[in-house]
Amino acid sequence: MRLFKFVLIPAVLFLLPGIGQAGWLWQNPLPQGNCLKNVCFVDNNTGYTVGEYGTILKTTNGGANWMSQTSGTTYPLQSVYFPVDSQTGYAVGDAGTILKTTNGGSDWVSQNSGTLLCFQSINFPIDVTTGYVVGESGIILKTTNGGANWVSQSSGTTNQLSSVDFPVDIITGYVVGEYGIILKTTNGGDNWARQASVTNDWLFSVNFPVDAKTGYAVGYNGTILKTTDGGANWVSQPSGTPSLLFSVNFPMDASTGYTVGVRPTVILKTTDGGINWSRQASGTIDGLVSVHFPVDNSTGYVVGNYGTTLKTTDGGENWVSLSSGITNELYSVHFPVDASTGYAVGDFGTIQKTADGGVNWKSQNSGTDYSLHSVHFPADAYTGYTVGYGGTILKTTDGGTNWSRQTSGTTISLWSVHFPVDASIGYVVGDYGTTLKTTDGGENWVSESSGTTQCLVSIQFPLDALTGYVVGNYGAILKTTNGGGNWAILNSGTTNSLLSVHFPLDVQTGFAVGDYGTILKTTDGGASWVSQCLGTSYYLVSVHFPVDASTGCVAEWYSNIFVTTDGGENWVSQISGTTNYLYSVCFPEDVSTGYLVGGGGTILKTTDGGASFVEQTTEVKGQRLEVRLTTTPNPFSSQTRILYQLSSRFSVSLKIYNIAGQIVRTLENESRAPINGSGSSTEARSYNVMWDGRDERGRAVPAGVYLIRLEAGEHREMSKVVLIR
Repeated sequence: MRLFKFVLIPAVLFLLPGIGQAGWLWQNPLPQGNCLKNVCFVDNNTGYTVGEYGTILKTTNGGANWMSQTSGTTYPLQSVYFPVDSQTGYAVGDAGTILKTTNGGSDWVSQNSGTLLCFQSINFPIDVTTGYVVGESGIILKTTNGGANWVSQSSGTTNQLSSVDFPVDIITGYVVGEYGIILKTTNGGDNWARQASVTNDWLFSVNFPVDAKTGYAVGYNGTILKTTDGGANWVSQPSGTPSLLFSVNFPMDASTGYTVGVRPTVILKTTDGGINWSRQASGTIDGLVSVHFPVDNSTGYVVGNYGTTLKTTDGGENWVSLSSGITNELYSVHFPVDASTGYAVGDFGTIQKTADGGVNWKSQNSGTDYSLHSVHFPADAYTGYTVGYGGTILKTTDGGTNWSRQTSGTTISLWSVHFPVDASIGYVVGDYGTTLKTTDGGENWVSESSGTTQCLVSIQFPLDALTGYVVGNYGAILKTTNGGGNWAILNSGTTNSLLSVHFPLDVQTGFAVGDYGTILKTTDGGASWVSQCLGTSYYLVSVHFPVDASTGCVAEWYSNIFVTTDGGENWVSQISGTTNYLYSVCFPEDVSTGYLVGGGGTILKTTDGGASFVEQTTEVKGQRLEVRLTTTPNPFSSQTRILYQLSSRFSVSLKIYNIAGQIVRTLENESRAPINGSGSSTEARSYNVMWDGRDERGRAVPAGVYLIRLEAGEHREMSKVVLIR
C-alpha cells in the first residue's frame, strides 16, 4: 500500500475551510487597509463593515477586535444591512453582487440578482423578507422572499442611484442619486415619482429618521437637503464645507444627526435639525465614507479609506481610531540581511522599520517632508540610504535611529539608490537622466553623464561596482561596465516606460518591467531583450528574483501579483487581497517569505510564496498521485488555463461550478496517465485545459467567482477562479 499525496497551490488566495491563513496577509494598516464603504451595527457591540475587494469585517465587542469573513467575491461591496438581528443580513456591490447570511456571517451565500449592474445601497425596512436594492443605470430591485427572487422595478431614470431608505414600512420609500435625483414611492415601488431636489449635485445618502415626513439627503459640494413634508419641498442647508458628503445618519430623531465625507475629510454634527452644522475633529486625513449610530446619539462608528475605522462614545466630542498604522503611500521596501529586519519609505518623508518580520512596524524620523522613493541597505541593517523628491539623499549608520541629509548637488527628483557591495560606493538615478555616484559613503556625490535626458527610475549593480543597469522612461535601458564612467544605451525594443530592473545572480540574465504589462528578459547582458507575456495591460512596477533566475515575482501597480518558476516562460497571477496600488516587492532570503508595499500604507507579507500550500496524505491501494493545480490568468476575462499534473493513472473529472453549486461546464471526464502511461512512474505529466468562460451550451456566463473541482481517484479538491467582463 502506497501513500496518496495531494498538493494544491491555488492562484486565487481565499481562506478555504480548514486551511488557515495563507497567501498575502496584512501587516499595515490593521486590521486591513482596503477602503471600507459602509458600516452597520445591530447594537453598540455587534457590527459589520464592507468594502473593496469583497471585504467583510465583523466585531462583537464594539470594534475592539474585527474578524475577517469570507465573502466569496473580490468585487467591491458597497452596502451592508442587518434589519432585525446580528444573524441575518445582506451585502451588495459591483457586478450585480448580492450576498446573504443567516448565521452572522459565518457563511455568505450569493443570490441571483439577474444583472451585472453595480449596486450601491440595500434596505430591508422591517424584517428580513422584504427589501430593496438600488444602483447604476437607475436599477431598483425588490424582494419579498428574503432574496430568493429579486424583481426589477421601473425607476424612470438611467441615473445612478446611490441610496435607498424606507423609514417605517415597506410601502413608502425614497431613493437619491446622480444629478440630484430624488425618487419617492408610496406603493412599495410599483411606481416611483421624481421630486424636485433643488440641486444638480450628486446625492450620495438619504435618511428619514422617524417617519416618512422629515428626512435629509447629502452629497457633492457639501450639499445637505432637508424636507419636512415627505419630499414635496426640499430645502438646502449650509454645511460650511465643499466636501463630498457620502453618508448621513440621524440616530434617534430629526434633530441630532451626523454626516461624513471626503476632500476634505470631514465629520459634521447638528443638534437642531440642520440649522447649524458643526465640524468635529476626526483625527484623520483619510476620507470618511459611512457613519452609523446604532442605538443612541452617543455611540457611533465611521469607516472610510484605507480601512479607517473611528468610534465615539460621547456624541463625537472625541473620535478614537479603531484601526492602526500609517496610511501614507509607501514606494519602496528593502530587507537587507534576512526576513526579520526591513525598511519601507514613502510620502511625506515616511520611514517605517520592522525588526520582527513585520509584526511591528515603527515610524522613524526622517527629518524631511519630501517623498522618499527608494531605500537600500547594502551590507547590514545599520547603514543605509534613501532618496527622493528635491534631490533628497538621507543616510543612517545606526539602523535608522538617526537619518542625516547628504548633499546631492541637485534639486531634481531621485528615484532609485543602489550600493552594490558595501556602504562606500553607490549610485543614484533620477529625472532628466540624472546619475550620481559616491565612493566615500555619500560624503561626496558626483554627477555622471548618462547620455540621456529620460527619467531614470531603477538602478542595479548585480555583482560589483563596475557593471550595472538602469531603466527609465520610453523604454530606456542603460548599461555600464566601468562603474558609471560610460553608459551605453541598449535597445530594449519598446517605447513603454520601464520602472524596475533586476539581475538576480550575474550580469547576464536579468528582467525589466514597466508600463502596459511590459516585461523583458535578457540572457546575454542586455545585448538582446525578449518580451514576455503576463496577460495584463497595467503598469508593472517592481520585479524581484530572490534566489536565481527561475523563480521571481512581479508587482502590478493595480494590485495584482505575478510569479514564475521557469524564468518567465509562464507567469501565474496571484491575488494580493487589496485594490490599493502596489509599488515594490521584496523577497529577502528565499521564494517563500516576501513583502509588498503600496498605496495607503499597504504592507503585505507572505510566508508561502503568495499562494496557499496544502499537503495531505491518504492511503490509496497501490498508487501514488501528485497534483499541482493552477489557473492563469486569474482573474481572467476571455479564457484561463487550468494546469494539473499526474504521476499515476487515474480517472479524472474537472468541472466548473458557479457559487451556488450548479455545474457550469465539464472540462475533463476521462482516464489520465502519467508520463510513461503506466501507474508506476514518479514523474508527473502536465495537462492543460482551457476554459473560455462559457457553459455547456457555449453561452457566456456572468462575471463572478467560479469553483474548479478536480476529482482524481478517491480524492476531491477545489480551487477558485474569478471571471471579469
